[in-house]
Amino acid sequence: MTDGSLRGSVLVTGALGCIGAWTVHQLRERGFRVVAFDRATDKRRLLLLAGEGGLEGVTFVEGDITDIGALESAMRANDVGHVIHLGALQVPACRVDPPLGALVNVVGTTNVFQVARRLSIPHVVYTSSVAVFDRTDDTTGATTPRPGTQYGVFKLANEGTARVYWKDFGLGSIGLRPLTVYGPGRDQGMTSSATKAIVAALLGLRYEVSFGGSTLFNYAGDLARALVKAVLTDPGGAEVFNLNGIRTSIPEFIDGIEMVVEGATGLLTFRPEPLQFPDDVDTSGLELLGPPPVIPLLEGIRQSVDVYRAAQRGRRLRPIDHGLEVIGDEAVDALPTPSAG
Repeated sequence: MTDGSLRGSVLVTGALGCIGAWTVHQLRERGFRVVAFDRATDKRRLLLLAGEGGLEGVTFVEGDITDIGALESAMRANDVGHVIHLGALQVPACRVDPPLGALVNVVGTTNVFQVARRLSIPHVVYTSSVAVFDRTDDTTGATTPRPGTQYGVFKLANEGTARVYWKDFGLGSIGLRPLTVYGPGRDQGMTSSATKAIVAALLGLRYEVSFGGSTLFNYAGDLARALVKAVLTDPGGAEVFNLNGIRTSIPEFIDGIEMVVEGATGLLTFRPEPLQFPDDVDTSGLELLGPPPVIPLLEGIRQSVDVYRAAQRGRRLRPIDHGLEVIGDEAVDALPTPSAG
């Protein structure tokens, strides 16, 4: 499938979250018509990436993926021919309110597949997560899904939904499993404190990253590029792939920030407990999408710093807008309002 063969516009659910904003930005840069579907209305992440010009050619629809009628109406009204489904509640919100997490993440995803089937969408692209695995399960590691969080359980259920829609209805799909996504706009979720550390360093504030150990870092722009590749690729089934990334320890990540941000040395610390997800995964099959984009970690930090510095020059680097609150000369995690498309 080539760019010119896309039919209609591309719907992005959860379009105003970090990955959603990056995906909308990437699609617009390639000239695609985009329908941004989200129950939130705050466009600050997209503005952070692309400025006011980045909103041109994007149709914004305020809606909830748990409302299948509203979702179908929005897709029909906007000539949607392709779907990238990102709308979801993240690990902390699913832990606090599992029934709501299941409603949004599982029922909402099923709604997306059902409407795509009704409208003869070629295939659905969606994000799963490495959270379908559990680091503490020594017997299976990152080969057999065995989630240790409600969020991971819901993501694994969505992978099953995708398989059954292929088996029963012939609706193909591509699911991607990222781990620690970082980069401009990443201000919510369990692993967002790595990006918040970049913001804190730029502001000259002390900050503690909420986890330690090693993890696979996925630059948000890389993930968005992979999602765009996936919407241009015929899967021929229900495919799901672990996303490649840069395996790095949190001390090494902090060292990278200190190398890029002058005056940041000594500002950042971390808690020693590692994430409960594996820090390495098998990426077999990902070659279906072509050479996977992987930006070097230091370059990803530099690009993030450049975006945030531009916001700082424009007086748009308010800590609260990037998931931080300031107490004295310290930054702490702000409590976000969960957002899902």
